[in-house]
Amino acid sequence: MNRPKVLIVDDEEIFVQNMSRLLGKRGYEVTGVHSGQAAIDAMENNEFEVMVLDLKMPGMDGLMTLKTMKKLGRSVETLILTGHGSIDTALDAVKLGAYDYLTKPCAIEQLVAKLEIALRNRRTQP
Repeated sequence: MNRPKVLIVDDEEIFVQNMSRLLGKRGYEVTGVHSGQAAIDAMENNEFEVMVLDLKMPGMDGLMTLKTMKKLGRSVETLILTGHGSIDTALDAVKLGAYDYLTKPCAIEQLVAKLEIALRNRRTQP
């Protein structure tokens, strides 16, 4: 079976590097980008099953990234992972189609569990 393809979108380069390494060791094929626009560009050239998306980034934030992807017809299970969480932003992200929401820091096991649920959801969609 192919390795699950995950896109990590976060403006913190060290975070993206660390998560890419940790998820790669767990069998995921990870692409990391550092902005909302870079995520949209990556989605145009690749098929991802899950996107891990930070909300607070310079330029195009996570909510605007979700809105833009929806407008462009891009489909990916999205897991919000942010250090700037609130109930309001969680609800906004879910309304825009995010699958789930975690706050930083979170244990890698917790992230992997959420990714696996998102992958199951993605693979059972028609």
